[in-house]
Amino acid sequence: MGLGFGPTCGAILAVSAALISSGNSTPQAGQSRRLRSSANAVHFTDIRQSAGITFRQDGTQTEEKYYLETMGTGVGWIDYDQDGLQDLFFVQSAATDIYKPPSPLRSALYHNNGDGTFTDVTEKAGVGGKDQYGQGVAVADFDNDGYPDLYVTGYGRAILYHNNGNGTFTDVTAKAGVADEGGWSTSAGWFDYDKDGWLDLVVTNYIEWTPKNNLWCGEHRPGYRSYCHPGNYKGQRIKLYHNNHDGTFTDVSDASGVGKPEAKGMGVVLADLNNDGWPDIAIANDSWPNFLFINKHNGTFEDVSLVSGLAASEDGRYEAGMGIDAADVDGDGWLDVYITHLDFELNRLYHNNRDGTFTDDTYRCGIGNKAILLSGVSMKFVDYDNDGWVDTLQLNGAMLDNIQLYHSEVSYKEPLLMFRNVGNGQFEKVSDSLGSDFVRPIAGRGLATADFDNDGDIDIAINNRGDYPSLLRNDGGSANHWLEVLLIGTRSNRDGIGALLKVTSEGFVHVEQAKGGMSYMSASDPRIHFGLGSRTKIASLEITWPSGQVDRLNVAIDQILAIKEGSGIVPRKFPKVPGK
Repeated sequence: MGLGFGPTCGAILAVSAALISSGNSTPQAGQSRRLRSSANAVHFTDIRQSAGITFRQDGTQTEEKYYLETMGTGVGWIDYDQDGLQDLFFVQSAATDIYKPPSPLRSALYHNNGDGTFTDVTEKAGVGGKDQYGQGVAVADFDNDGYPDLYVTGYGRAILYHNNGNGTFTDVTAKAGVADEGGWSTSAGWFDYDKDGWLDLVVTNYIEWTPKNNLWCGEHRPGYRSYCHPGNYKGQRIKLYHNNHDGTFTDVSDASGVGKPEAKGMGVVLADLNNDGWPDIAIANDSWPNFLFINKHNGTFEDVSLVSGLAASEDGRYEAGMGIDAADVDGDGWLDVYITHLDFELNRLYHNNRDGTFTDDTYRCGIGNKAILLSGVSMKFVDYDNDGWVDTLQLNGAMLDNIQLYHSEVSYKEPLLMFRNVGNGQFEKVSDSLGSDFVRPIAGRGLATADFDNDGDIDIAINNRGDYPSLLRNDGGSANHWLEVLLIGTRSNRDGIGALLKVTSEGFVHVEQAKGGMSYMSASDPRIHFGLGSRTKIASLEITWPSGQVDRLNVAIDQILAIKEGSGIVPRKFPKVPGK
């Protein structure tokens, strides 16, 4: 998060790299994947109030400037009752030794009613997380029973909630062995690193901070105290928990190699970055070299962070790495990586060179220094206008609430950013065209995307520090054609995480992966989304599952499909929410 009061706050952004392989059929470099559609008249509308969401994040702010306060908390989409509608989970903070809220704090689960409103079901569900200073959330079906579960990271401990399938959850943390006791867990992600059909868990941990070693940073004048730079504290270690298939996990952090280097982990994305069919790990670290761990297919990972070009910026700096995601931005079939950083640093796009290395493409792609005065916290790749090219959505908000005392040109609350992909990985800033709700200044922290109204375009949920959240409905994105796919694994893990999906349509090939992690401390809609632009037919949809099973299907456009491994399309309702 790179907290601090100087212009360079910290943590490196690096990106994904991996060893070259020819395991998957993907477009060749330079192939014309699709023609660019003209931009739709898309705007976003904040419907939080009309939706009935009353949750408010508590920043637990004090004059002592506890490092913990400014981190914010995440947000997650989860169809916990499997009714075809994405529900919302907001992570909350907790009381500290010097901050006592007027009423007890709790995380909140909101049920999607299917009519544009949500109902708070936290008490019934049992996921409030009493006394947990929550941080992030990861969603997946870890026991393959058909219902997604919740893993909530936090300061001092994490919680694993098992979904009972009846609207309630059970805290199974102790039995599962994933409490991460004593750690400051931030982001987490699920993936099947050994392809045994069961999801394993990666947890990023941050720094060795406690109230007892809370330093005074900033000037010794009234109102000038600031949150410290992470360089003042020792980093923690990344955790990797192997799923034992019986509701328990084994800590294999050291044995796998993932937990060996000191880390200051903030964001994680779990995806196949070298196209060898096995998922890798990319981690955004704060003022510390970013990590890239390549899967060696034998339960271990190789740390290629430095040789890949992931560990630092093009000029060799370790910046304030926070949000991270991976996607094929230029249509060559290989995943590129984006990492956010704080003000006076650059948010960087790393291009996958298909040879185990990445190149800092930030200026060449057109993003450059267009956000130099903004603090990038979270980000997601998303095709917001369904034109077939993946765009870059970035959530911003300074870490210091008194930042203007140090930098008069920087604000604490900042607007969202959207960089539209105009083709072949070239981006233009279009934020101001997306409506006043989109660019309203906020102290953004957690960011998750979903098609919550099942209309074919991607909506946005944001957890704002010390404020109400934002629920931004996409109005206009579905004017272009689209396809969404819910994966149901059988031999593979139930969620199909790690699957490769390839759509061929009228001269273009679009490749997507079912990934773990992404963004910053948040969990997005697991359904795989394809924008199709003006194309009206899909020649084929090919899914390569983690098990090796390959399914080829003929499908129609403008629909949400449930596809079961080895069986094809299966009946499933995805109710469309009225009311636009």
